[in-house]
Amino acid sequence: MPWRGVAAGALVVLAALSLGGCGTEHATTAGAAGRTGGTGESGGAGGAGSAVTGPPLSSPYVEPGAGDGAPHYRENNGFRIAGDMSDASARAARREADRIEPVLKRLWKQGVWDPASVRAAMIKLGYEVADPDDEGSTSAGTLRVEPMSARFETDREVTPEGARVGLFVRRDACVTAFTQKTNYQVSVNGPYPETGCFRPPSGH
Repeated sequence: MPWRGVAAGALVVLAALSLGGCGTEHATTAGAAGRTGGTGESGGAGGAGSAVTGPPLSSPYVEPGAGDGAPHYRENNGFRIAGDMSDASARAARREADRIEPVLKRLWKQGVWDPASVRAAMIKLGYEVADPDDEGSTSAGTLRVEPMSARFETDREVTPEGARVGLFVRRDACVTAFTQKTNYQVSVNGPYPETGCFRPPSGH
């Protein structure tokens, strides 16, 4: 083949490769954290059964777990970072989540999300209700069912109807859940340093 023909062919191949790379997105996938009938306690939209995924991968210039990359994030917000679960504990927690999710789903469809009813349904699964005076209990099977956390709406604090569930599966693994009028959610996580299974509010 003449030299000019070879050069022209090479240019065509290079152009095709260049065009093939345009517009291609390289997706990253985070592992599912649980099952949900919504997207968070704030009542965000979402269909029942949609997945809750973890945060996107951190930039190489941001310390993992450092939120938006603000200086001293971990130092100032360590109490809001869940502990690590071992693989075995994570599997055990997911098994319990698989038991809890259909019960909350049934109650939610019935319009039942008050703490007393949710607690009674969880007890029927065989879980032991924690002593209210023993906030530090981490015994396997220890269950807490509490009202939803208060939150600010406009200029006042509001406690929405609903219940949140915290179950210690092992010392390093929890199932956490909530159910309210707009949605319900079940997920697994390690315990928080100060509040056990429940994630603490953003300020002390």
